[in-house]
Amino acid sequence: MLLIFISYLGGVLTILSPCILPVLPFVFARTGQPFRRSGLPLLVGMALTFAAVATLAAVGGNWVLQTNQYGRWLAMALLAFFGLTLLFPHLADKLTKPLVAAGDRLSNSAQADGGGVGSSLLLGVATGLLWAPCAGPVLGLLLTGAALNGASAQTTFLLLAYAAGAATSLAVALLIGGKVFAAMKRSLGAGEWIRRILGAAMIAGVAAIALGLDTGLLTRLSTVATSGLEQQLIDRYASNSPDVQANPVPAQTAPQQGAMMASNAMMASNAMMASNKQMASNTMAPSNAMMSAHGSNAATAGTLPEEGVMPALDGATQWLNSKPLTAQELKGKVVLVDFWTYSCINCLRSLPYVQAWAKKYRDQGLVVIGVHAPEFAFERDPANVSKAVHDLGISYPVAIDNNYAIWRAFGNKYWPAHYFIDATGRIRHHHFGEGDYVQSEQVIQQLLEEAGQKNVATDVVIETGAAGAQMAADDSQVKSPETYLGYSRVQNFVSTGGVQQNRNVDYSLPAQLALNQWGLAGNWKVQEEHAALTQKGGRITYRFQARDLHLVLGPGKDGKPVRFRVTIDGAAPGAAHGSDIAADGTGTVTGQRLYQLVRQSGKVAEHTFSIEFLDPGVEAYAFTFG
Repeated sequence: MLLIFISYLGGVLTILSPCILPVLPFVFARTGQPFRRSGLPLLVGMALTFAAVATLAAVGGNWVLQTNQYGRWLAMALLAFFGLTLLFPHLADKLTKPLVAAGDRLSNSAQADGGGVGSSLLLGVATGLLWAPCAGPVLGLLLTGAALNGASAQTTFLLLAYAAGAATSLAVALLIGGKVFAAMKRSLGAGEWIRRILGAAMIAGVAAIALGLDTGLLTRLSTVATSGLEQQLIDRYASNSPDVQANPVPAQTAPQQGAMMASNAMMASNAMMASNKQMASNTMAPSNAMMSAHGSNAATAGTLPEEGVMPALDGATQWLNSKPLTAQELKGKVVLVDFWTYSCINCLRSLPYVQAWAKKYRDQGLVVIGVHAPEFAFERDPANVSKAVHDLGISYPVAIDNNYAIWRAFGNKYWPAHYFIDATGRIRHHHFGEGDYVQSEQVIQQLLEEAGQKNVATDVVIETGAAGAQMAADDSQVKSPETYLGYSRVQNFVSTGGVQQNRNVDYSLPAQLALNQWGLAGNWKVQEEHAALTQKGGRITYRFQARDLHLVLGPGKDGKPVRFRVTIDGAAPGAAHGSDIAADGTGTVTGQRLYQLVRQSGKVAEHTFSIEFLDPGVEAYAFTFG
């Protein structure tokens, strides 16, 4: 119930957003007419249409998005025609006879006092197809939930609540505007001019939407206007709400160390894929993607609870190292399901333990299954995943879960996430994030013994010999958070002028950076997931404190390698160089993956990291630390 209330208030706040401006002329076209027969049906049609299209866009796939795009163009044509009949009353005389009749009926019924409910509802449906609320955290949360959890009555109710909130604020504006317009008519006799002004405003609104201004310039203005208010709303009410903090797995607890949570921005973007830019891509909520500690169900030997039946493994787009596996054929085996993605530093650091367990207990009935659920778009490419599996030495089965089908079936929210299933097919334990490796291995041992295995090892893996980026983090010295370079999750960005979305911009850096501030220098195009360098010589600079610094990078669309040079406090890193660069700081981006650029020893302090790219085209995604 509380989430419905938050959704409603989030919708009410849209009246403060400049993104509502293109819709206002369509609403104010009903001023001076009975609200119950004119304004109310318009707002109802708008709210219902938006909720229906938003729900389908989140769960229905490309055909819904394409159909909605056709509907938008049809709606724009309808509303433009309606605006022209208001602006030029004699226009209908010059049209063909069928259009004259249709235009007269539409214009007359829409403008007549006490106009028909049907025409107002039709206008509302058309407006609902065009309305692209560039809201922040609230709508981002709703669309993400729809994308992850699939179609449901709750999803529709929440989107209806959001649309109802927006309709409420528009209704107030309509009622107030109607009184003002009526007064103007009485005092100035300006009815004809008001009609023409409304017609011009409607045509301007259609033009703004057709040119994408409702999701371009106005989006950036709107984010500033409302996102802070919405995030405060979520933070205030969501922390204690059981319906906001859903636990898809019984006894599931949030991790506190070394886990990455699937954010609204990422999941909505990936799960919707060919997104309707006018409605989806601008509703991505900023979120805190990094979680810091471990989480498990705190089970101990002999007390492992039953957390439900292992879900089906259907929906994987491809399997590596194995034929497709099913939950049914895995009965009789102890199964460890590991959700991971190959550029996730937390996944990479836990992977050596998972690989060691797979090898150690393979002959005693343990089956490890890696479920690769992508965070970034490039991780959806099966060739990239296959290369990563090979390079990391993974020999157990890996399901490529590009559509998040297995992810949703488990109700998962984190990378890495480990689910332990007994020989009868029941989930008995789960763990999110890094750490607790001894306890996790003891769970494997207990489940193998329950399955009737003899002489199960009692020792546990302590050291894996991991090196490079896979070495365990030194959390005591990490003072810098995971930081994304795409505009959907950008924070602490200090280059002059701020982030400019989807434009080639010459950025410059301030003279000094505070801890965890970062910026760009040179000509960059900041896109939703990454920043792309358009000319050679561009730099990224970050003031950080941690033993290790990593950066997820990839070459441009042409795939050409990109050379770079790293400095720390203006000098070559020397002994502090990471595993992917030389001591003089030089390196090359050859593929889309995580690169370790700094590895310090001893006690660490604040330093200024800078990477200069000697070739154009590089795409930079995220900083991580360890």
